[in-house]
Amino acid sequence: MLRGKAGVIGTAAVAVLPLTMAMPAQAAQAKAPDAKVVPIQVTGDPSKRFNLVIMGDGYTAADMPKFRTHLAEHLNDLWTIEPFKSYRSYVNVYAVEISSQESGVSCDPNLSSPRHKTPLSMAFWSGCREDGIQRLLVMDSAAAKTYADLVPGATLGNRQILALANSDTYGGAGGTYATASGGNAMSALIAPHELGHSLGGLADEYDYYQRGVPGGTYTGAEPESIHHTLLTEQQMKAQKAKWWRWLGERSESGGTIGRYEGGLYYSKGVWRPSQHSMMKTLGYYYDQVARERMTQRISAKVSLVQAQTPTDAPVGDDRVLWVETMHPTGHPLLTTWTVDGRAVQRGPDLDLSRLHLRKGTHEVTATVTDPTDFVRDPAARSSAALTQTRTWTVDTRLGTPPSDVPADFTSSTPTGQTVGAESVVYAETTHPVRRALKVRWEIDGHRVRGGDRDIDLGRLHLSKGRTHRLVAHVGSKSRAWTIDSQGPTVKYELSKAAQARAGRTPEYVFDGPFTMRLTGADDRPGVVVSEFRVDGDGWFNYFGWPTDSSAPWRFSETGTMIDGLTYGRLGKGRHTIEYRAIDPAGNIGKAGKFVVTLR
Repeated sequence: MLRGKAGVIGTAAVAVLPLTMAMPAQAAQAKAPDAKVVPIQVTGDPSKRFNLVIMGDGYTAADMPKFRTHLAEHLNDLWTIEPFKSYRSYVNVYAVEISSQESGVSCDPNLSSPRHKTPLSMAFWSGCREDGIQRLLVMDSAAAKTYADLVPGATLGNRQILALANSDTYGGAGGTYATASGGNAMSALIAPHELGHSLGGLADEYDYYQRGVPGGTYTGAEPESIHHTLLTEQQMKAQKAKWWRWLGERSESGGTIGRYEGGLYYSKGVWRPSQHSMMKTLGYYYDQVARERMTQRISAKVSLVQAQTPTDAPVGDDRVLWVETMHPTGHPLLTTWTVDGRAVQRGPDLDLSRLHLRKGTHEVTATVTDPTDFVRDPAARSSAALTQTRTWTVDTRLGTPPSDVPADFTSSTPTGQTVGAESVVYAETTHPVRRALKVRWEIDGHRVRGGDRDIDLGRLHLSKGRTHRLVAHVGSKSRAWTIDSQGPTVKYELSKAAQARAGRTPEYVFDGPFTMRLTGADDRPGVVVSEFRVDGDGWFNYFGWPTDSSAPWRFSETGTMIDGLTYGRLGKGRHTIEYRAIDPAGNIGKAGKFVVTLR
């Protein structure tokens, strides 16, 4: 919402219902013919990662290049959205390419449209129901599970299914599994919204159920939803309830975290934290309340401690204890060691021989924590998703047999993947029993300070506009990465203005509706995601125009009504429009701006 001056940029339109209305399980009863699992991003052993399994429906063999394009567009947007951006290294992505005998999905776009026999039986109108919702895109969940089971190591506990329909019609659903149309202008934004439901357990913040029909007044008890309430701000603070820890802060989706009426399909009597978070309006980010939940849910899909010195038997004090942890791309984790409750060291390993322990037995504990600013709830922060411990009994009477373990790397940030200038890069090593290996870091041939197993490139303030070479050394072994510190650029193109004035901040005057096209560019291959914001409000994903991604965004005093929702409303007067772009490495380009006056 453009506070005080204008209306909505665009409102989300995907209703969420549990996928209990799926089509009959035809495909699930058959084997999975003509399906191929394609690794898209592999950050580690799938049994130890959060596995996002993306499959398509209604794509024939000839349509498969289209499916791959749709999938890439969805991922490009997903990696620009927190917390997926900071926790991208927790996620493996697998595509399941399923060849359909027929192109398209059922009841698309109307109930009178053809029914198609497809592997997932995807269909609009809640499954071609006369009383269904046109945009509710359901599928055969049992069939989806059958295909997801083809991904080795991905289980019900560590995976999330996202199914894309071969369709340009706006639609999707969130439940146990998420669905989205593949080719609509806004499709890539439908997916993170639906993942908010399926992965985060978040509810819709819409103030309507049927488009164009205002919701009524909520009369129920205090909602179970973490981002809906009947409480006032004062009551939230007094009771330390709901989103009280975030109140008064600038929302990541624009405006201020507070109390805004409408949600759960009601327009009155219930309140949400932000004016237009992603769960209300597609194009904006998750606000802090939703982001906290999503951070916890993503982290809960993995184990912070990936491996460690075995803990099932006492160890001697003449050896090195170690833990291997996850490595977020946005910040390092913290490992703290204690001996008999006394803190002694930080880092991934502990050389017991240097502690000169008194004779006897001792308890040594390694505590791994995620210090992310995305989480403030102490219960969430202390949960296994964000804090884990490993404990050993050390007996000084025991000796450790010698072991010849050569220094080498065992895992790392993928070396074939360009990393951004603000990323955290990691490298795990082998573990000799009598010595702790240290990783040496170099950038462009010069030694730089990093952590023992990771390096936070953002702390180095690398020179912009160039490519750097990062090298990690351990013993005689090395691994290298390309650092992209060149931010993307974006150009804007406006329709003809009544008046225009050049300058450091260009100004334009329009006597009626006008259009804006944003075109992002980068020095490397990959799709650049462009964004804009109006009068300092939240950054909004530029996806073209809702009905045609190749058409520019249209601003007008009343906005444009599309399928019961209003897009591009901009009140008369003077407005500042900022624009920027994000490249595939995660670099955010410098924002530009111009001023428009609508008179």
